[in-house]
Amino acid sequence: MDAANPLQQLLLRGLGTTTLVADRLRGVSQAWVSSGRLDPSEASALVDDVMKALRGETPELEQQAGRNLERNRDNLLQDIGVPSQREVDELRGRIDRLEQQLRQLNKID
Repeated sequence: MDAANPLQQLLLRGLGTTTLVADRLRGVSQAWVSSGRLDPSEASALVDDVMKALRGETPELEQQAGRNLERNRDNLLQDIGVPSQREVDELRGRIDRLEQQLRQLNKID
């Protein structure tokens, strides 16, 4: 390993950390299986799920996080008084109807 290459060092440390977490998770899940707190099939599924999450292979979790972020953003905007797109669209429709009524009234006069 080239000591002058910080990117390479970071990558290798990340791989080492991931391996350490995987080994520790396997050990803990096996201890839970031995003590009867976890079914063997559940233990392997748990290890697989955590490893997928560590590798970034969980699109459903990313989608859920994205939905939560959008919901929090929407709530924040609502709390500070920014209208939603639906509200703006409704107001535009009302304005269009009022302008149309005004034009019709001006034609009558």
